[in-house]
Amino acid sequence: MSDNHEPEKISIPNGRQGLIAKIAEKAVKTNSETILGIGDDAAVINSGNLRTLVSTDMFVEGIHFNLVYTPLKHLGWKVISAAISDIIAMNAQPKQVMVSIAVSNILMQSQILEIYEGIHLACNHYHVDLAGGDITSAMRGLTICVTAIGTAKEDDIVYRNGARPTDLICVTGNLGGAYMGLQLLERERSVFESTGVQPKLDNNDYILRRQLRPEAQIELLDYFKKKEIKPTSMIDLSTGLADELMNLCRASDMGCEIFEERIPIADETKKMAEEFGITPVVAALNGGEDYEMLFTIELKEYEKIKDNDFFTLIGSINTADKGSYIVMNDGNMMPLSDSFNSSN
Repeated sequence: MSDNHEPEKISIPNGRQGLIAKIAEKAVKTNSETILGIGDDAAVINSGNLRTLVSTDMFVEGIHFNLVYTPLKHLGWKVISAAISDIIAMNAQPKQVMVSIAVSNILMQSQILEIYEGIHLACNHYHVDLAGGDITSAMRGLTICVTAIGTAKEDDIVYRNGARPTDLICVTGNLGGAYMGLQLLERERSVFESTGVQPKLDNNDYILRRQLRPEAQIELLDYFKKKEIKPTSMIDLSTGLADELMNLCRASDMGCEIFEERIPIADETKKMAEEFGITPVVAALNGGEDYEMLFTIELKEYEKIKDNDFFTLIGSINTADKGSYIVMNDGNMMPLSDSFNSSN
């Protein structure tokens, strides 16, 4: 090959979502039991009276977690919480998980068992069965793969593509805490490695817990049943609010309007964001790993949810031609995209 030739550069629109779309184009369903494959939080499989939902998540050391500051038991808990969030996002009940681990000789057997201790704790907490998996060697680092399995009646399943104009946009919990917890941990790691000064983590339990030991929003399923509400669309917040809201809008071919003043952000998160010189709403929009639920419900359901303290109404769905934007506290309307940042 001539030295003048360079490898062809592949351009993928919309980053990760664009790559997934290209893979989905070539994925052909040959089995009638496969109702939905690639494109939502979980696949949907016809298994008789109920539908089986299956989702897989990969957690790679150095990308998704850092063993320097991540307790192994917390890591086990976190991977289960993250994995079953995909099932919950389909309005389905998580039932089983399969956990596979590829690990190098960096960890001893006792440390691997510590990860599984966290996995067992999470499974017991969420009433989910650890139904199998695999453990194998790796050349370097640690990788954990979790397959989550759940069930739901066909009519109860909620997809991303069901949002319609005038639907209310709601989000559970508070946002940005996990991101600010990560910023704190990374800062203290850097200081320790360069100076040997011990980490200063006091009085930051909330944001550290949000990062290291997140909770899956499984109680939301019971709330919907009690109130006799079925969301029109739903997605879990594994990445930031802006990214996931745009994923939902793209799937539904809709636009949206949300309000900065309505986005729920805990005081502890605001305090740490200000310490880092980050606008709190930017942490909420761009930060990930909150594992809260973002969903839409019909306007007619407002009376049922108006007094709840479980989730917050942050905006509404518009037609696609009206665009997607956030109304800032000063009244300015800023275009909302999955690249929203403090410089917008």
